[in-house]
Amino acid sequence: MSAPAVVILGGGTAGWMTACLMARAWPATAITLIESPAIPTVGVGEGSTPQLRGLFAQLAVSEADWMPACDATFKTGISFHGWSREPGFASYFHPFASAIDLHTQPAFHAAAFARRTGHDVDAHPDAFFLTSRLAAAGRAPVAAATFPFEVGYGYHFDAAKLGDWLRDHAVGRGVVHRPARVATVTVDATGEVTGVTLDDGATVSADLFVDASGFAGVIARQAIGVRFLPFAANLFCNRAVAIPTPVAGPPAVHTRATALRCGWAWAIPLTSRIGNGYVYSSRFCSPDEAEAELRAHLGGTDAPARHLTMDVGRLETAWTGNCLAVGLAQGFIEPLEATALHLVQSTVEQFIATWEAAGFTPAGRAAFNTRIARRIEGIRDYIVAHYRMARRDDTAFWRANAANDALSDDLKAVITRWFTGGDVAAEVASREIGGYYAPMSWECLLAGYGNFPDAARLRPGPDPVDRGGVQRLLDGCLLNFAHHHAVLARLAAAA
Repeated sequence: MSAPAVVILGGGTAGWMTACLMARAWPATAITLIESPAIPTVGVGEGSTPQLRGLFAQLAVSEADWMPACDATFKTGISFHGWSREPGFASYFHPFASAIDLHTQPAFHAAAFARRTGHDVDAHPDAFFLTSRLAAAGRAPVAAATFPFEVGYGYHFDAAKLGDWLRDHAVGRGVVHRPARVATVTVDATGEVTGVTLDDGATVSADLFVDASGFAGVIARQAIGVRFLPFAANLFCNRAVAIPTPVAGPPAVHTRATALRCGWAWAIPLTSRIGNGYVYSSRFCSPDEAEAELRAHLGGTDAPARHLTMDVGRLETAWTGNCLAVGLAQGFIEPLEATALHLVQSTVEQFIATWEAAGFTPAGRAAFNTRIARRIEGIRDYIVAHYRMARRDDTAFWRANAANDALSDDLKAVITRWFTGGDVAAEVASREIGGYYAPMSWECLLAGYGNFPDAARLRPGPDPVDRGGVQRLLDGCLLNFAHHHAVLARLAAAA
C-alpha cells in the first residue's frame, strides 16, 4: 500500500513537525505545506515534555544542530510557587522522570504514604528526585559518559525559530512549501475533502489533508463541520497575556509556574530572553487587569504585551474522513504542563502507524480517534487536578476551582485513593491512565501542594525513609552533571 499524497494547511511548530514526521515515514510520497505569510506563529516562548527528544532522535538531529538556532535551553521540570498556602508547601518542584528514580521514588512513596495515613513524616517531594536537584544546582541534565542512568528532560525554545528550523529540515527532505492563503476548501457529499483553492486561483488536491491552521480550524471545523467539545466546565483559564524580559544571568534549567490572583504566570528561560506570561480566566479578570498584574509580578516592566485567546477543548474526532487535525486545530489544553507539541507528535505518530496498518478504514479511524480523545482527556484531568487540589482560597478564582465538581471518574478515583490511604499506583494502572501521567507524577502533584491531614492531627511514628542514604545517592549523582550555561556554550560552539 503506497503512502497517501499529503497537503498540510498551516505551518508553525505543529505543521512543520507533522511535515517532518510524515516525510521521514513516507520519503517517496508528495507532501505539500501551505502556509499564509500573513498569519503569525502563536508561540511566545515555549517548553516541551521529554517526548520532544524522541522527535529529534527520529530525525537523526543532534542538540547542537537545532538548540542554538532556536535559543533553546534544557528543562528538567517545573517549579510551582504559591499554589498552596500550607506551611512547608509554598513551593515544590515537579520532576521529569529519570532511571535513577527507581532508587529514590520508593522512598518518596513510603514517606507520602506515611504522612497521608497520619504520621508526622516529611513527605515534600523535592528531596527525592535527581532532576529536582539538577534544577536547584543549575546543572544541565546531560550526564557525563560515566553516568549509567538515562535522565529525562525536555527543552525551552523560541517557538517561531523552532518552526523555521523544522521548515528548513522538512523542505530539505522534499516537502514542498507553498506560501499562500487558502480561499476555499471543497468537501464532497461524503464529507471527504477533494481540494483546496488558493488565493492565486490554483487548486491543490491530495489523498490526505492535515489541518494545522490553528484555532481557526479552516478544514476540520469550518469546512467539514467537526464539533468542538469545550473544557470550560473544569478548566477555567481561557486567556493569556505575554511579556518578554531580558536575560539576567545564566538561564534556569526549569520552567517556573507562579500562582496569581486569577490563574498563573509562566517564566520560560531562553538564551535570548525570558518568556513570561499570565494564563487567566476571563470570568474573573479583564485583559487590562491581567496585564497590570503581570507587569507588577515582573517588577514593573514597560515591555510590550501580547494578548491571546485560548480555545480550550478538543474536536470530537481528530481524524474525520480524509482530514487529520493537529495542533491548535485539533484542540488545546491550557499550557500548564507544556503538552501542546507532545500531543502533535503523538497524534501524527499514531496516525502514521494506524494508516500503515489499516489505511483509510472506518475501524482504524474509530480506534485512532478513541485513543487520541482518551489521551487528551487524560492530560486534561491531570491539569484539572492542579487547580482542584491547590491549597488556596484567597480569591474568587481559586475558590471556584476548589469547589469544582466537574471531574471525570478517573480523576475522582485517583483523588479518593490518595485521601483514603489507598494505592494510587494500583488505581492508575487499573484505569489504564499511566501512559499519560505515571503514579509518581500524581503523587508528586498531590504531595507537593501539601494534601495531607492537618499537621495538628499527625501523630509521631517511625520514619520509613533512609534520608541520609537518599541524599548521599543524589549528591553523588549531581557530580556527573555540568552547569547549564557551560553545556549551552559547548552546544553553541559545536553548531
